Amino acid sequence: MPRRARPVLANVPLHIIQRGNNRQPCFFTDADYHVYLDMLRIAAAAAGCQVHAYVLMTNHVHLLASPDHARSAAAMMKALGERYVPYVNRRYGRSGTLWEGRFRSSLVEHARYLLICQRYIELNPVRAQIVPHPSHYPWSSYRANAHGAASELISPHLIYTELAHDRLGRERAYRRLFSEHLPIRLINKVRRATNGNFALGNKQFTDTVAKALGREVVPRQGGRRGRN
Repeated sequence: MPRRARPVLANVPLHIIQRGNNRQPCFFTDADYHVYLDMLRIAAAAAGCQVHAYVLMTNHVHLLASPDHARSAAAMMKALGERYVPYVNRRYGRSGTLWEGRFRSSLVEHARYLLICQRYIELNPVRAQIVPHPSHYPWSSYRANAHGAASELISPHLIYTELAHDRLGRERAYRRLFSEHLPIRLINKVRRATNGNFALGNKQFTDTVAKALGREVVPRQGGRRGRN
């Protein structure tokens, strides 16, 4: 059965996940994470994508980005793969693919789900029991969003900037969002949308997306939830 086409609309946030082939590692040393983030910054700027959040796990990555155009996200990921995969192959004397096929993604309703999705992404290392708190994990956007750590990659979404009138207020408000873990209901909803290439939002949002794309963009009842 052919894979469901990814839903993409200009200026609508997109949650992207890309996994290592056969769940194998994509990052082996700290240098690899730094190289990937630098390549991501360059690819995002060239393709016209505003990156709001990310986490780099050992064998997969999550990104939350708003594409300027319908093809921006695909162009960003293509350029990133064309640079990062050869880098890994040269550095470690390997060949062949690094990623598990095409990336998966979901359109995100910004009003209700953007900050939920950001929390989902930045809490990934906590759910994986790697760290007790997202501030302890160096390879995510949490420190930039929650503590104002310098980042040439992160572009705050309007929903984030509306948390407070000034930077310190926004960071405090953002940190408060992490005082509790995400409910499993929301975790499953984010997973299901992203792994299935669906839209994540209320009925008005998904109906609007379905009309714009001319196809179904919500999962059927009883579908698989996926992982990560």
